[in-house]
Amino acid sequence: MSTIATRIGLTAGAGGPEAENETLGATARLPLLLTLGALAALGQIGVIIIQAPVFVFWPQPTTVLGHFQQFQKNALLGLVDLDLLLVVGVVLSVLVVLGLYFALRRASPAWTVLALIFGLGGAAFFLAVNPTFSMLYLSNQYAAASSDAQRSAFVAAGEALTANYNGTAFGLYFVLSGLADLIFAVVMLQHRLFNRWTAYIGILLGAMLLVPPLPPFGSIPTTLSYVVVIPSAVWSLLVARGLFRMARQGVSATPASSA
Repeated sequence: MSTIATRIGLTAGAGGPEAENETLGATARLPLLLTLGALAALGQIGVIIIQAPVFVFWPQPTTVLGHFQQFQKNALLGLVDLDLLLVVGVVLSVLVVLGLYFALRRASPAWTVLALIFGLGGAAFFLAVNPTFSMLYLSNQYAAASSDAQRSAFVAAGEALTANYNGTAFGLYFVLSGLADLIFAVVMLQHRLFNRWTAYIGILLGAMLLVPPLPPFGSIPTTLSYVVVIPSAVWSLLVARGLFRMARQGVSATPASSA
């Protein structure tokens, strides 16, 4: 991806015909990158639409043993209740972050690189500690265990996974994602890129993500983590609209453009 970014940054006449051909090729790929980002943003809305009712009608178990039992009754529900769709959403967020980077980098190269690093870093932290499939494995091992000692060991392993998931890396995922959204939104606002409501919603969303829903922060961040799905869905919709527009134009935005 860094190679693509470098090629897009080349000027048409910097290195003769070969450099010009590389630049034209990279520019031709730009609409595809922007379209993928827009489609990923719409995909994030789909994740929210599916995930929210699941949490309402099938709340997450509050204990590791409860998760194990849920997996044995309905493995798919167990995966979804343990943030499988959030994993999908985070993977989609990588494409959205890349799309926003390529759309906005001409307006503010340094800040958009920083936002790209924050966005990708946050996604990496989350994916590194998410316990969805590990808990499924432990549930199956628990069900197959032949002694209380073995079952206790698998429950203890599950508790360790849960503690790790609700720790520093998960908090960094929220904070880094919030910083990325804030930077992208401020660039949009300062350089009149996208429309101002896209920027305002991005600033609101980014600010709400800066306080992660972890036990040391109390109940308010946990409440915000549910409320944040509203500005998140609106942000995704507006970002998708802007990226689709830029993809049709075939170029990344300049400070004079607006959506």
